Formats: sequence, C-alpha cells, structure tokens
Amino acid sequence: MSKIVSKGTGAVTGLVGGAVAGAIFKQVWKLASGKDETPDPTSDQYGWKEILVAAAIQGAIFGVVKAVIDRTATGKIHRATGR
Repeated sequence: MSKIVSKGTGAVTGLVGGAVAGAIFKQVWKLASGKDETPDPTSDQYGWKEILVAAAIQGAIFGVVKAVIDRTATGKIHRATGR
C-alpha cells in the first residue's frame, strides 16, 4: 500500500514541482534579462548563448525545487506510514 501512495505522491509532487519551478524561472529570467518572455530554443530570435544560459538557469531551479519537494514529501510519507 505504501508503494502505491509513494508513487501517487511522486506523480503529484512532480506536477506541482514543475509548475512551481516554471513560475520561479519566469520571474528569475525577467529579473536577469529584463525581458518578459523566456527564450524558445527553436526560435531563430535567440542566439546560442541566450538559449544555453536560460537552459542552465532553468535546470538549476528545477533541480532545487524538485529536491525540496521530494525531500519534504518523503518525510511526510515516512511520518504518516512509519516506513
């Protein structure tokens, strides 16, 4: 039973984490670049440097948010189930 709860919680936290990380990235990008829109890697409007910097920032933010959410969820599941 705890595996089912864990997998379900993992799916939900993944969705929430992605949404939170995306919102944080948009705000960080706006502050860092002064632009409202994040660069689209498939657009000719942006150069390699801008695309790669944006991807690195986005990846770092996603990694931190995912770690925080996963760690918090794991602790709560452990306390609730004793496992």
